Amino acid sequence: MADLESGQPVNGPAGYLEPLGSKPLSKVGSATGLSKAFLSAGMPVTFKDVQYTVINNQNKKEKISLLQNVSGFLLPGEMSALMGPSGSGKSTLLDVLSGRKTVGELQGQVAFAGNKPTRNFLRRFTGYVEQFDTLLGTLTVEEMLMYTADLKRPMHQSRQDKQAAVDELIDVLALEPCRSVLIGSAMSKGISGGQAKRVNIGIALVTNPRVLFLDEPTSGLDSYTANEVMTVVKSLATMGITVCATIHSPTPYCFNLFDRMLLLLRGQVAYFGPNGKMAIEYFRDQCPHLEGLKDGENEAEWIVDLTTQADRQGRAADFGAAYAKSELKTAAEAEIERQLAMASDLDEATRADLAVKRETVTPFWWALRTLLKYRTTKNYKSPDYLGPRIADKLIFSLIIFTLFWKVGNDLSGNNITNISAVLFMWVCLPAFGAASYVPAIVLERPLFVRERNDGLYRVITYLVAKMVEELGIALINSIIFSNIVFWALQLQGSFALFWLIYFLTLSTGIVLAYFIAALSPNMDVANAALPTYVVSLLFFSGFLIRFDAIPNYWKWYAYIDVLRYAWGSLMANQFAGERNVVWVDNESVLDLYSLGGINMWGWLGIEACFTTVFFLFAFLALKYVRHEKR
Repeated sequence: MADLESGQPVNGPAGYLEPLGSKPLSKVGSATGLSKAFLSAGMPVTFKDVQYTVINNQNKKEKISLLQNVSGFLLPGEMSALMGPSGSGKSTLLDVLSGRKTVGELQGQVAFAGNKPTRNFLRRFTGYVEQFDTLLGTLTVEEMLMYTADLKRPMHQSRQDKQAAVDELIDVLALEPCRSVLIGSAMSKGISGGQAKRVNIGIALVTNPRVLFLDEPTSGLDSYTANEVMTVVKSLATMGITVCATIHSPTPYCFNLFDRMLLLLRGQVAYFGPNGKMAIEYFRDQCPHLEGLKDGENEAEWIVDLTTQADRQGRAADFGAAYAKSELKTAAEAEIERQLAMASDLDEATRADLAVKRETVTPFWWALRTLLKYRTTKNYKSPDYLGPRIADKLIFSLIIFTLFWKVGNDLSGNNITNISAVLFMWVCLPAFGAASYVPAIVLERPLFVRERNDGLYRVITYLVAKMVEELGIALINSIIFSNIVFWALQLQGSFALFWLIYFLTLSTGIVLAYFIAALSPNMDVANAALPTYVVSLLFFSGFLIRFDAIPNYWKWYAYIDVLRYAWGSLMANQFAGERNVVWVDNESVLDLYSLGGINMWGWLGIEACFTTVFFLFAFLALKYVRHEKR
């Protein structure tokens, strides 16, 4: 295999490839202090008689067993492979071990250093590389790693130390050529798939994990890039951390990197033991009828073909029964019991890690500062982000500005409807404009879930950061466009109240959009639910039908209609005092609309309460509603 830069062949230790970074693999970590910079000591992971069942979607009364009495262990300094055909339970077991399952029923025992792990421990001290990339497309590779380091590494660690760790990772992961390249997205070109996969590994490593889980780390990569990625992972294992990866169809080189293999068939263990020749010999001994390796066929292909064929022929139970009677299982059970017996014989650092009380490393204010620093500042520079939040308000303000020019100082009977209508539109438009905020939650959901599982921040931190980001733009928008409309139309009353109503309605629209987006499983549902709710508010706002004319069985809805309080407050502001002219049937404007005697500032306060309530609803939905079933 040739070196990436020089193109010359390189022979690494034990035949390992050495193309990554500016140093050979044998020197990674030792010469640079890599392990001291960001690698913790590994930790044994033990699992015994694990059974996992889920409800059958076709028949709710039936349960499907995805894992059946699966036992094994992962050791520090080793790289273990979870293998098997599609549907065998590899990713299921990985999610069970990492504590990322959200549905189903789990039985059995999973222990880290002999102890049952808490959710806080798993989020703080394990790393998980998703099969599909979940990165921030607006950040560069270096910024993505620094962003994660600032959130996951201790506050007392200096920025220079964090930068040094990130620089080290960029070097080891061969990311120097794309250090300053935007990660990009489906709509904007960025780094390559192989580079994105290595960035994902980097953000898992910069969090200082004791155990690293990887779900199909080579999926979507060409064989050369897959070898690169797994060489890096192997180097991490040799430096002491515990590594476990699911892998479906590895290259021969990748296959030989693994120290241990657990092979699943239909949720049953078909093999657990050392990788390589022993695995081949085991299957030959247990299944003498199987054809041996063909000329030119490698071990990985032979095992993959063997297990796939057995799976399709419905012989998974036979392989499971053969393993259950084997010496390998007896040896594995003895090691499992030995590991579990060491639960109380731990060093102080391990005890402290297992007993950690917080799911995040950094406090609320630091995490908020980091989110605003990396994400908000980038969004404020992005036309794609700013456009939908400014364009509609600019267009509608100009339409109102030109269509209702100087309408506000004419209190004649023929003009009252025009004034009432423009004030009604002034509160409706920002409510409908809430649709532009829905994608911020729905499309970011995979990233949000991954970062939450990684323990980067709490839900309240994320929501407050999003609100601060949006309210910064809403504040500027509301001041500019309120000035354009209020003075051009020569509206009466307090400009401060006119502006505050618009700002609060925008704010309520934002948290309403977040709430509905958090409840909705996808964009289609959110795009249907939000306008449906907003349109229902129009009917009970008091303009389309007067409050007194609403049937008694519908009046309750008017009391919880945020637009009613916004529009009512603006009407009271416009027609207060001597401006409350007699209009129809000897009734004044405000009396006709059932707004006589209201406190316009009090109704402004009620609208602020709606903003607070929807914020609370959005928080609860983000925290407890889970759309991604694992």
